[in-house]
Amino acid sequence: MASNIEEMQDRSTFNQSESNARKKVIPPKSQEEGMNSTHPTTNTVSSTTESLTRSPIEEHIRSLSKQDNNKGTTDGESGNDTHKCQLCSLATLHFAPKPIYCFCCGTSIRHNACYYYRKEEEDTHNCFCPTCYRNARGGNITFNGTTVSKTDLCKTKNDRRCEEAWVQCSKCKSWQHHICALYNNTRDLDNSAEYICLLCCLNENRNDVRVPFDAKDFPRTMLSDHIEGRLLKRLGQIERNKIPEGFVADNLSVRVVLSVDKHIEVKKQFLDIFEGDNYPAEFSYASKVILLFQKIDGVDVCLFAMYAQEFGSECGYPNQRSIYISYLDSVKYFRPEIHISATESLRTFVYHEILIGYLDFCKKRGFTTCYIWSCPPIKGEDYIFYCHPESQKTPKRDQLRHWYHSALRKAVEQDIIVGLSNIFDYFFVPTGKRESKVTAARLPYFDGDFWCGAAMDKASEIEQHTGGNREKILKLIPSRSLKSMGCVNLSKGTAKDILVMQKLGQTILPFKEDFMVVQLQYVCIHCHKVIECGKRWFCKECKIFQECERCHTFDSHTSVKGQQHKLYQVLMEGILRDTTKEKDIIINKGLFDTRYNFLSFCQRNRFQFDTLRRAKYSSMMILHFLSNPTTTTVTDGIVCQVCCKRIDSQCYWKCENCPEFNVCSACYIARGAQCHEHTLSETSSAALSPSGSEESKQNTAVELLDVIKHASQCHSIQTQACTYPYCLKIRKLFYHASRCTVRVSGGCQPCKKVWQAIALHSRTCTDSACRIPRCMDMKKQMVGIAI
Repeated sequence: MASNIEEMQDRSTFNQSESNARKKVIPPKSQEEGMNSTHPTTNTVSSTTESLTRSPIEEHIRSLSKQDNNKGTTDGESGNDTHKCQLCSLATLHFAPKPIYCFCCGTSIRHNACYYYRKEEEDTHNCFCPTCYRNARGGNITFNGTTVSKTDLCKTKNDRRCEEAWVQCSKCKSWQHHICALYNNTRDLDNSAEYICLLCCLNENRNDVRVPFDAKDFPRTMLSDHIEGRLLKRLGQIERNKIPEGFVADNLSVRVVLSVDKHIEVKKQFLDIFEGDNYPAEFSYASKVILLFQKIDGVDVCLFAMYAQEFGSECGYPNQRSIYISYLDSVKYFRPEIHISATESLRTFVYHEILIGYLDFCKKRGFTTCYIWSCPPIKGEDYIFYCHPESQKTPKRDQLRHWYHSALRKAVEQDIIVGLSNIFDYFFVPTGKRESKVTAARLPYFDGDFWCGAAMDKASEIEQHTGGNREKILKLIPSRSLKSMGCVNLSKGTAKDILVMQKLGQTILPFKEDFMVVQLQYVCIHCHKVIECGKRWFCKECKIFQECERCHTFDSHTSVKGQQHKLYQVLMEGILRDTTKEKDIIINKGLFDTRYNFLSFCQRNRFQFDTLRRAKYSSMMILHFLSNPTTTTVTDGIVCQVCCKRIDSQCYWKCENCPEFNVCSACYIARGAQCHEHTLSETSSAALSPSGSEESKQNTAVELLDVIKHASQCHSIQTQACTYPYCLKIRKLFYHASRCTVRVSGGCQPCKKVWQAIALHSRTCTDSACRIPRCMDMKKQMVGIAI
């Protein structure tokens, strides 16, 4: 054992509460509203350190003494020893201030800047910036159909600082930060269990009562197995002298935490652009979230996240067999921080391989095209992870584009990608064939993409200028543009479509390389159909040029530089599977339903990633919520953006353009469509209704009974773990209950969960030879009570 841990253990035997009484020192406590800070005279809450074994605890404690916890948004203060955390030796630490936005204009209110809020509702949902306050005429601020009197507003400063919560060990009476102690106050909300600190756990050698759960215990899927297996294989191919001996590839875990079917309705404004075209009114797709965890100092840390949308073979054109990488984010804690080449770090290599592995899996399932919008976040804003490390720079547009292109070039070398283009060259440049018509009807429609939203904005501008008059629209289109876009004889129904595409093309052209079109299969450059069978003509110099048998007319083509290139042909045999559907488990975690859900969840709970210690704690809590389906999360809370009250009813109204703009039914009835500048659509949420909540509980109970039954019959082994959701967790709980010496009577929470599960099962069990432990005993007991 390292000397610093021994010193901490020696200090833990000193009764700190007696010292505080002699010196009249007030024990540190949390100022965060809603967070439970413990007091020496009250029961304390159980800790997630109960899920760590001896070796990880020692690693974690050593890391706290090494790392600089004062970086980032923390504010460590020195003081008397009695005020310091026993683990990190720092005193008061503050969280990053929660982001506050002006309710009127949406501008972010900077830290230490002034803003205005309603007197009766002092919260961050109903604030106004000084600019909107000054510009408001007549003593009122009017926005979204709502009027607020300035006399009802108070001025304040955005300088609120929230202190990290503290917890006191029930054994040694030492005080520690929640985060340093990896303390989870959601595990025992009634405060009936003791909290035993990390050092006391080491002293008591309590390994026999722990129920480990980490990222590897989360259910595996075929996708996560493919990406993780491929990643480990690729890491094994790196020269040994380039990676330190201490690096353990098995400490990396790739998991799919969301895999659920959704659908997106095509907005009427978009359909109105091209009248008469057979464009689907909605598309179904699978929404997926992929996370990478690495065990650092004995604790799983979430380092990488990716959101993707999969539009399968059952979708209509143009979304059919397409993928959209909607969001990608990471935090800079990957270990070790080394370069494996002059231009690439090991961290970049791993993240690239996750993206490439995903594309490889999708290609094998029969997807043909992947779309990527390379758009870095605004400095200070977060995409997925809340609060990045201060040392992690926000990438510039060209840097992020280079990152993607580097990964895609590797995929080309590995024969996963057959072609790489951009959305302008792919959809806005005619090839001279009739099939290559430039129209918005050929644009794919994804949730949150840029081009379709921009197309609707252009269409709205055209309507305002021309009133929809065809002659006025034609005057706005130069004849040269019509000819270059392949439209000589313009019909009445396509005038608006052509003008929208012309203006949209002008907007995209300067940034066209940011909108990537990745071809996983050979696609005809004219009709954009997959060349699945028959003859395929291609150019050896222009890799993007592929022709299907239907569109082929000449044995050569003219390159961009005006040169004539010869075309070669090859015979294609059926390469695509009939369907892209997969027989994999469905994982529906509302926590990750959208990146807004997850980011808001982290912001409200202050799950930050700006320091390693906080990243450990935040990752631990995320895993806790993922592994406990019955745990209620705060993501269900939806706030009306008009009255700023929580929406408790089942139905509410949601903006089609602004993901976070929701209006309760009462405000919508009172103000109608004038509530917001965009179209609002009625939305039903079962999670908000009593009946929906009751139904959710019933579904959870059924799922619990199913997994208990499965676990009692499961014969999986450690080298080939079961992928059935929560099977491993249930088996570990039962294993713990069979060996625990504390038991329910002694306050053991895992044992309590086991007995509750057995009781639930025994009420409906009719098997006279049930294999679930103690089920038969409990049924006999119930019969005896009935008699």
